[in-house]
Amino acid sequence: MNKFEFKNLVKSLEKSLKERTFFKTLRKEVNTGANGTQGYVVKKGINKDTIATTRQ
Repeated sequence: MNKFEFKNLVKSLEKSLKERTFFKTLRKEVNTGANGTQGYVVKKGINKDTIATTRQ
Protein backbone atom coordinates (compact mmCIF):
# COMPACT_ATOMS: atom_id res chain seq x y z
CA MET A 1 0.00 0.00 0.00
CA ASN A 2 1.49 3.30 -1.01
CA LYS A 3 0.93 6.78 0.48
CA PHE A 4 -1.78 7.70 -2.02
CA GLU A 5 -3.90 4.61 -1.28
CA PHE A 6 -3.44 5.11 2.44
CA LYS A 7 -4.56 8.77 2.26
CA ASN A 8 -7.64 7.76 0.26
CA LEU A 9 -8.46 5.07 2.81
CA VAL A 10 -8.14 7.52 5.70
CA LYS A 11 -10.28 10.11 3.89
CA SER A 12 -13.03 7.59 3.17
CA LEU A 13 -13.03 6.38 6.78
CA GLU A 14 -13.24 9.95 8.09
CA LYS A 15 -16.08 10.73 5.70
CA SER A 16 -18.09 7.65 6.69
CA LEU A 17 -17.56 8.39 10.39
CA LYS A 18 -18.70 11.98 9.89
CA GLU A 19 -21.82 10.80 8.00
CA ARG A 20 -22.74 8.30 10.72
CA THR A 21 -22.44 10.85 13.51
CA PHE A 22 -24.39 13.39 11.44
CA PHE A 23 -27.31 10.99 10.89
CA LYS A 24 -27.22 9.89 14.51
CA THR A 25 -27.71 13.47 15.74
CA LEU A 26 -30.53 14.18 13.27
CA ARG A 27 -32.61 11.15 14.24
CA LYS A 28 -35.69 12.06 16.29
CA GLU A 29 -37.85 10.02 18.62
CA VAL A 30 -41.41 9.30 17.61
CA ASN A 31 -44.11 10.44 20.04
CA THR A 32 -46.91 7.89 20.12
CA GLY A 33 -50.30 9.53 20.14
CA ALA A 34 -48.81 12.95 19.40
CA ASN A 35 -51.61 13.96 17.04
CA GLY A 36 -54.42 12.78 19.30
CA THR A 37 -55.12 9.53 17.45
CA GLN A 38 -54.38 7.25 20.38
CA GLY A 39 -57.49 6.42 22.39
CA TYR A 40 -59.90 7.97 19.86
CA VAL A 41 -63.55 7.46 20.83
CA VAL A 42 -66.02 6.66 18.02
CA LYS A 43 -68.84 9.21 18.02
CA LYS A 44 -71.27 7.82 15.42
CA GLY A 45 -72.45 4.42 14.20
CA ILE A 46 -72.96 1.03 15.80
CA ASN A 47 -69.67 1.27 17.70
CA LYS A 48 -70.57 4.60 19.33
CA ASP A 49 -68.67 5.42 22.56
CA THR A 50 -66.04 2.71 22.03
CA ILE A 51 -62.33 3.28 21.73
CA ALA A 52 -61.09 2.83 18.15
CA THR A 53 -58.21 0.43 17.49
CA THR A 54 -56.02 -0.13 14.45
CA ARG A 55 -56.65 -3.90 14.42
CA GLN A 56 -58.62 -5.28 11.50
